[in-house]
Amino acid sequence: MGNAHSGGKQQGSGSSSPSKAKGNGGAGEPMQANGGSAVAGVATGVRGMTRTASGADIQDRSQAQFQPVDKLGRILAKKCEELHGIHGVTGDVFARYVFPKYPDLGHKLFRYLRFMSHAKTEHLGLVAFRQQSEKFLALLDDSVILESYVRMFGDLNESELIKPENLKHLLRTCYNLAMAHYSDGPQSCRLLNRTLDSVVQSCFFSKESLSPGYICRWLENNVPRLVPPIHKYCVHALSTSHRTIMDNSMVSNSETVVSISAINAGEASYGLELQTPILEKTNPFGKELGGGVGAGGGIGGASMLPREPGKPLTAEERERLKNQQPLLPLSEAWLLAGSLPPLYSKPQSVPAPINPNSANLTSHIFLAKLLSLVPSHWTSLYDSRLDGSGTNRFLHHVLGYRGPNLILFRCEDDLLFCVANPNEWRETHLYIGDEGSCCLQLLPKFQMLEKKPKSLYLNTHIRGYPKGLRAGSDPRKPILIVDEHFERLEYRALQHKILSIEVWGCGNQQQRDVQLDIKKWQVKEAERQRTVKMTAADWMDHPDRYLLELGGRQNYNNSST
Repeated sequence: MGNAHSGGKQQGSGSSSPSKAKGNGGAGEPMQANGGSAVAGVATGVRGMTRTASGADIQDRSQAQFQPVDKLGRILAKKCEELHGIHGVTGDVFARYVFPKYPDLGHKLFRYLRFMSHAKTEHLGLVAFRQQSEKFLALLDDSVILESYVRMFGDLNESELIKPENLKHLLRTCYNLAMAHYSDGPQSCRLLNRTLDSVVQSCFFSKESLSPGYICRWLENNVPRLVPPIHKYCVHALSTSHRTIMDNSMVSNSETVVSISAINAGEASYGLELQTPILEKTNPFGKELGGGVGAGGGIGGASMLPREPGKPLTAEERERLKNQQPLLPLSEAWLLAGSLPPLYSKPQSVPAPINPNSANLTSHIFLAKLLSLVPSHWTSLYDSRLDGSGTNRFLHHVLGYRGPNLILFRCEDDLLFCVANPNEWRETHLYIGDEGSCCLQLLPKFQMLEKKPKSLYLNTHIRGYPKGLRAGSDPRKPILIVDEHFERLEYRALQHKILSIEVWGCGNQQQRDVQLDIKKWQVKEAERQRTVKMTAADWMDHPDRYLLELGGRQNYNNSST
């Protein structure tokens, strides 16, 4: 472990440029070389090393072989020899067998490993492949990992400048990988390009290229949790692919088949799917199109029979569907989960079985080990297009939810803002919010406006204090100002009309149930107070009696009027 940790630090010190890495390697960790050039990581004092263009005959005298990578290298070398007659590892074989679902990612990673080894051939020698893979697996520093992937998706040229399309390709790969391991199955989003463009434009401004260091710092400050899942997947692929590559001699091996089945069953247990929350899905057509007979009438006031499969939508149904499209598409939810603190998308534990004597207890324990956590679920608390706009409607649906939540404001000019509150909203003249209070702009470009505690404010009835909703740690100059009627939003001293508001609850189901129980109690209490039983003695002193007498009504018995 000590050698592996040291290898990770050396890789980080030389990751900005291959030329800077020369002579920086620690003892006992020779690196791949080509020709006669000195290469990063060559141990001081090692003599007589023979080198080839692919590094196939570098003498490794210092560290023990990492068994999974060594087995993987030998299997891939055998495949390459059968297919191409080359004693080494080629990029097409590496991508085909190690990354069968993501060949483009496999080609990018192999090209990066070959670049770091300074090989002059199109393939890597077996020893060179093992050494570069071990060093890649030994990366521990998050900043070094991030820089490695930024450079991996770049052009890997001498200037090492990253272009906008390179960053967009990296982000798209991260999204595809996360969505492929989504709990509801692979997902797509028709607004993905808009989401990725907002991030790329915010990072590059009007620049045509930027250095990897600048892009890494920007990603760390704005979207620090987008790239790490792709590294988890690559580490998993390099560490376990030697067990999943089926060979003719392995077909009859029952132990290998069992291990492959276990890996395939638990492929989603590496945290890849946990980052993107599951959005609560609602029927965009309401109860009328829910599959049963509408209670009280369907579209146009008539009862609606169950929809026939494949039946085309009417113009009115299409308009309703268009108007009720979610303000938060799946790609935006993925972006928010990667930029906000982990508490907003914190995975939930798998619940224990209700019946401990159940026959499915063994399978449940097995799944609990593979999937000890499940993705968080974001619940729609309020949508101004469905629940009505205005202050009272907002407060009615939002207050009482005692978990982290997100408020999305869609304004004219294609502006989209997000206010993230880690706590329950409450009306007060003080600024509230713990660590994790954030204010972001999502469209037309993405940027983290502020991330500070005590930066959120909500007041609609306390006199002598500003009314409305505000976000920003400076009370004298808030970043976002929403008026008391929730109709206009002020950003950078410019007023924008609010088109719609959405509020998403990011807590667990118990917090949502508590809020719903509070609402039910309020409704029952209001109904109870509508009918007040009053005695004749109470009525004689009741103020309503005097009002009726002033109006000229002396008799209060309805039956005699």
